[in-house]
Amino acid sequence: MRRTKTLGIAEVINELLCEYKLEGKLKHARIIAAWPEVLRAGLAKPSDELHIKGDVLFVKISSSVIRNELYMMRSTLLERLNEKAGEEVIKNIVFHY
Repeated sequence: MRRTKTLGIAEVINELLCEYKLEGKLKHARIIAAWPEVLRAGLAKPSDELHIKGDVLFVKISSSVIRNELYMMRSTLLERLNEKAGEEVIKNIVFHY
């Protein structure tokens, strides 16, 4: 199909992301990439593993002390992460060993 209107690169990329249903994966990648940025430098290191399932971010933490501290900051972390993604992508964070 030939188009009569010339599209910008951003429009083409957005169209491809929509067509291949990759917007959600891109938003999840932004959340995971923003994790060290959202935390203070000292707290980002004990995070062994991050993954997102649905609208829940699972964070594996090796220290129970840091896990408790992060649990207390959970609502602030949710706000900051969703702010980085540009919309509400994550609704809950689960910290586990």
